[in-house]
Amino acid sequence: MTHTADSSTAGSGAPSEHIDVVIVGAGLSGVGAAYRLQTECPERSYAIVEARQSMGGTWDLFRYPGVRSDSDMFTLGYPFKPWRDRKVLADGGSILSYIKETAAEFGIDRRIRYGTKVLAADWSTRAARWTVTLERTDEDGHRTLSTVTCDFLYSCAGYYDYDKGHTPEFEGADSFSGTVVHPQFWPEDLDHAGKRVVVIGSGATAVTLVPAMARSAAHVTMLQRSPTWISSLPSRDRLADGIRAVLPAGAAHRVVRSKNILFTIGVYQFCRRSPKVARRVLTGLNKRIVKDDRLVDEHLTPSYDPWDQRLCAVPDADLFKVLRSGDADIVTDHIDRFVPEGIRLKSGRVVEADIIVSATGLKLLAFGGIAPRVDGEPVPLNRQFVWRGAMMTGVPNFAVCIGYTNASWTLRADLTSRLVCKVLNHMRRHDYAAVEPRPTGALNERPLLDLASGYVQRSIDTFPRQGDRSPWKVRQNYVLDAASTMRTNLHRTLAPTPASTVRVARSRMGKEPVEAATPAG
Repeated sequence: MTHTADSSTAGSGAPSEHIDVVIVGAGLSGVGAAYRLQTECPERSYAIVEARQSMGGTWDLFRYPGVRSDSDMFTLGYPFKPWRDRKVLADGGSILSYIKETAAEFGIDRRIRYGTKVLAADWSTRAARWTVTLERTDEDGHRTLSTVTCDFLYSCAGYYDYDKGHTPEFEGADSFSGTVVHPQFWPEDLDHAGKRVVVIGSGATAVTLVPAMARSAAHVTMLQRSPTWISSLPSRDRLADGIRAVLPAGAAHRVVRSKNILFTIGVYQFCRRSPKVARRVLTGLNKRIVKDDRLVDEHLTPSYDPWDQRLCAVPDADLFKVLRSGDADIVTDHIDRFVPEGIRLKSGRVVEADIIVSATGLKLLAFGGIAPRVDGEPVPLNRQFVWRGAMMTGVPNFAVCIGYTNASWTLRADLTSRLVCKVLNHMRRHDYAAVEPRPTGALNERPLLDLASGYVQRSIDTFPRQGDRSPWKVRQNYVLDAASTMRTNLHRTLAPTPASTVRVARSRMGKEPVEAATPAG
């Protein structure tokens, strides 16, 4: 496995480095993608470029109190790396340690280039190659530009903006005498002990923050415009513990993972097919735990059906327990404006606060901000269709990693990485320099993420579309995807460019790479 030097020049006149595959992002998905590449395509060189100075992605970025997974770790974890902790819904620090341990165990950490942000990605049809412009920022803040070329570009940077969260404009915000924070940028020195805290929001972040901060705050109020469906899950899986006690780690991981996949899909299908019954079940369970029918009816029973938006999970009913104890409460109302002592609501009530946490959601950003260009022309992303949830029309040799919205992100992420490896091996076997998915016949377009959540609806129009039939429909069913993805006939939907044609073009352009002596990594 080798790097190569391209005879094209960067700004300094030096040859650009050539890498077979560039992975963007060193989070959960990027590390998983690297493992698949080096095991299933061992002849391919690769590098991971990471804009931040550390690996972990989401699990390194978010540092707010109580940050944890809202999916069980047997499915959020890698299929090739058993989760050994007893917690099912793990804290952010444990997940970050798991990612770092995986990267070190398989030598992936040596392939990561930190502080390296993709500024531009340009595809040349003649050369069948990407030119990727990178900005390197060292730990002292000094920035340098460089370019690399690659045969395949794989974005594992997720779909939200790491630099900006969604923060609505609140009238009178400057008049508030306390502290306002956003969970995405949590101050390390923020002390909330003995303080009155208002958390604006009702999604996964808010339901995590409220019980975590209530442990030491004077009081915590969750202020929501409308309720969210919330369900309690045990923090430990007793059946999984029993299975792990009698089976080897690898076998136990596979059994528990399969169990949890089937359970999650079963719950989702039940909610979608029998929404009225699902409403009654969830409401009944919450009333039994909270022991306050009025609170559940007014503040924990949404107008929409379960799984129209993502269902929030709380471990061991921790949110319900702090509501029952009086350490926290929920207020359902609209904000009129901020005032010096807190927040005035449309109803006229003032909720007093020393700290206001704006848990108002994420800001979506397609492919981590990569705006691909083909032969010098920007690709209008919202006119493209996604094939198998991985590759995109109009952009050759490019893949994106997008997880499930109704199950663990890693389930689809790992399938996508395996599919990318299948595509790369297909190209090598048939001597193709480039492939691009193309539909046969017209497609009826649908949003890529089919959720009613506010953070999705605000930005989804800038994303590519999914179609109305396989393989252009982005399904939310891992069992069906697992059964069909790796069996897909690549000849039917991937339009190839023969490598022989490209080699002639490169030779004429003076851009045929030469072997370099430095091994990858």
